Amino acid sequence: MTKRRVAVTGLGVVSPCGIGLDSFWDGLCGVAPVGERRITDFDPTPHFDSPKEIRRSDRCTQFAIAAADMAFESSGIPEIDPFRMGVMIGTGIGGVATFEDQIRVMLEKGERRVSPFLIPMMMANAAPAAISMKHNLCGPAENVCTACAAGTHAIGNAARLISTGRCDLMVAGGAEAAFTGIAVAGFTNMTAFSSSGISRPFDVERDGFVMGEGAGVLILENFDMAVDRGATIYGEVLGGASTADAHHITAPSPGGVGAIKCIELALEEAGLTPDQIGHINAHGTSTPLNDMAEAQAMAEIFGSEGPLVTSTKGITGHALGAAGALEAVAVVLALQKGLIPPTAGFVNSDPDMPPVNLVTGEAKEWNPGPAMSNSFGFGGHNGSIIIGPVN
Repeated sequence: MTKRRVAVTGLGVVSPCGIGLDSFWDGLCGVAPVGERRITDFDPTPHFDSPKEIRRSDRCTQFAIAAADMAFESSGIPEIDPFRMGVMIGTGIGGVATFEDQIRVMLEKGERRVSPFLIPMMMANAAPAAISMKHNLCGPAENVCTACAAGTHAIGNAARLISTGRCDLMVAGGAEAAFTGIAVAGFTNMTAFSSSGISRPFDVERDGFVMGEGAGVLILENFDMAVDRGATIYGEVLGGASTADAHHITAPSPGGVGAIKCIELALEEAGLTPDQIGHINAHGTSTPLNDMAEAQAMAEIFGSEGPLVTSTKGITGHALGAAGALEAVAVVLALQKGLIPPTAGFVNSDPDMPPVNLVTGEAKEWNPGPAMSNSFGFGGHNGSIIIGPVN
């Protein structure tokens, strides 16, 4: 079967370093704060018809709807069969804030006071459901829940629905809003967080991740249809892949074996060789084991003088299921601007780690070509996507 090309025709982002594409990019190239990366200036009002709708949507869903609205604003909605348009949104935890809040209500006020909207607000598929209803997307409306790889998997899965001919347009990305007492306590007690509150991807002193939140959304479209309707094409999804480590619930497989295979399969689907990849937006969480395994995987496939690498988590923090989507938006912007944002927080190389061609200090110019974004999640979930400039 001949695969159809997949164009990126819209982008939307809600992130700790900026809401909207311009603010997001400026933030990626700026100075990283210390501590949690919360979004403090988000106003859901423009994206909902009433305060009641806002109250009945978890913050995770609010982020997703806002990012999707921004993406459609830059893309436009083609006048095609709504059953040929769908949505695929990844999340790691979904509406955990609503869940925690309503447990508190039950304990303090009794079962009868629990909101009847608890289930539709907390369910992991709330965001794709809400987006499909708002924009009349009657094709597949699905959720991917693969921890920190969810956003990347959602984009890869959505692209495949277009390339195989099932859909002509997909809203794809990830959303997360996990700053709750129980979630923070859980990550803290498993010693996943940085004790210093500093994200240091690939640095010798990395000691854990700094949590973030937000949403990233891409409008993916049948390339020929996008050209015919005169849409702006920001990039092209060339391929993607997913594998499992089958090793440990939190630790990556030794030597990055699962990541290596995932990257190889993504290259195979894209029809590319390692030397054709010019940039990698790494998972780069700033955790000792994850960064080491990812560096080993990149060294195995690309060699010591491989593509230019950055981890934008030095700025955004780790937004869990939204991370891969935020990073996919960053990759498309890097293609558009001919710049790669630096890895904030990095100071000193780890002598035990294979060398990584890391961009540090300030944004670096490059000749845009195929770029890869990697995500690796708890449970051993690996995801890679490759996005290239329009040729």
